[in-house]
Amino acid sequence: MPPPRHIAVLGGGITGLSSAFHLSRRFPTAQITLVEKQKRLGGWIRSERLPCLPNGGSVVLEAGPRTLRPVDKSILELIHLLGLSKDLITTPKTSSAARNRFLHVPELGRGLHVIPSTPLAFASSNAWPLTRVLLPAVLGEPFRRWNRPLPSHPFLSGSAKGNQKYTDESVDSFLTRRFGEAFARVFGSALVHGIYAADSRSLSVRAAFPSLWEAEEAGGGSVLLGFLRKSRRQAANSGSDGEGYKIGDVAEKMKNVSVFSFRDGMETLPKALEVYLEKQENVHIVRGRSVTGLSRKHGDEAFELKLDDSNNVGSSSPPLTVTHIASALPLPTLHRILLSSPSSSTLPYLTTNPMSTVTVINLVFACPPSAIHPAGFGYLIPRAAAPSPSVQRTELGKNHLHLLGTVFDSCSLAEQDSSPGTTTKLTVMLKGEAPHHDDVDMVSPSMDPSTSRPSPSVPRLIARVLTTLVHHLSLPAGTLPDPVYWKVHVNRGCIPTYLPGHKQQMEELQRVLTEEGKGIGWEGRLQVVGAGVGGVSVGDCVGAGKRVGEGWR
Repeated sequence: MPPPRHIAVLGGGITGLSSAFHLSRRFPTAQITLVEKQKRLGGWIRSERLPCLPNGGSVVLEAGPRTLRPVDKSILELIHLLGLSKDLITTPKTSSAARNRFLHVPELGRGLHVIPSTPLAFASSNAWPLTRVLLPAVLGEPFRRWNRPLPSHPFLSGSAKGNQKYTDESVDSFLTRRFGEAFARVFGSALVHGIYAADSRSLSVRAAFPSLWEAEEAGGGSVLLGFLRKSRRQAANSGSDGEGYKIGDVAEKMKNVSVFSFRDGMETLPKALEVYLEKQENVHIVRGRSVTGLSRKHGDEAFELKLDDSNNVGSSSPPLTVTHIASALPLPTLHRILLSSPSSSTLPYLTTNPMSTVTVINLVFACPPSAIHPAGFGYLIPRAAAPSPSVQRTELGKNHLHLLGTVFDSCSLAEQDSSPGTTTKLTVMLKGEAPHHDDVDMVSPSMDPSTSRPSPSVPRLIARVLTTLVHHLSLPAGTLPDPVYWKVHVNRGCIPTYLPGHKQQMEELQRVLTEEGKGIGWEGRLQVVGAGVGGVSVGDCVGAGKRVGEGWR
């Protein structure tokens, strides 16, 4: 394959920005064109600093992801290469935000229950409802026999049955097999709610949590034994952790760090990438243009991209001719582009997985966090237990709002705000489009710093959320103050739900992309990356961008 002369990067979210960054460095003589349909770059990562406090102070609010993990070496590399170390805000592993994570279990009534993380915590009365589920499940797991459905048993690998591998299952099915039904529902469904805003009974364990599947195999059927063996191997190879990454002194700053962000929020990272790319002579950024067609130029090793003005339907630009393409678009969007291009062949599995919509509600209160919630990272809500005649659940316990969880932002990222310790910042996450979200002013009426309270008319959605928070946090009636600011974001189709079989489907997609053929044979010159392919975290997306084009040399 000849080296790239002109590469198009489709999509200006974090995956596309990371792809353009690394491609511009990997192929300094090639032209890189980044195409984004919106005027702004960064995708779902959106941060705002707002002067909404009564004393004139400001807070940083996030509409999407809010923290990063130090284990993501690809992100640490960007921080080093872009000079962002000075902007870091870290949460130590010893902090309450790192140690205290809670669940609100609907059938247990009001209040939160801490997830025990230390031997002492297991004995806490607040943790006991979860300890009763967690302890027997964890202690008993190594003694459960290999119970992956046949014919995948390793001792049958030579038989006719053994050739028909059991290749995937849902997260709920996996955790039920290894840890029991109660553990799978309480802990597994809550975890999936927090990461994927999805149902653990539908999510692929191999695609979403591959380490669980691999640990079961490494442990001869036991997940815990598999993780133990893996940790021993990692300890023996600890010196090679950062190989292949230019991290500089950032690794030292991340010692004993649980999570981190930036002083002005998560959007610091995509904005820094944008500034870097704008300075590169071999990079051109096209904003406000949608890709509406993709075709192969006959008799030439090139592709043509049709671009339309996103804000002016029917207004098109001259086609963009490129030799290679990195698509960081949502898979259904790429499918529509290929479907509308007669000379292009469609790709398999682009529309297989559903997409979750998440409503994110930022709430700011002019009071210290201790007046509202316990010290900790926040809480998640598991799937409710099946209805039982012996359990009378209140209307509040039925979770009509489909609330997934709440993050106590003031505990983990207080340094972002101008008045830490005197302001409470919460983020509430709801699955789907929240009811009555259209009735909520996107900017609340308390933006005037001279007022200490919002308008007497709190929108229905915000009022319902506040009532639900009182129930979840077990607050006395009348003690939760009105927020001085709120903002609602409806993130439509923001997270893919990998259905069982996703890993094998993406392997087939890669095979089709690399095969040669007449006409629109892609021959490896189109690469498809992003959250829809492998991993929804910011670290996964940045890492995918780093690997783009590795086979184009």
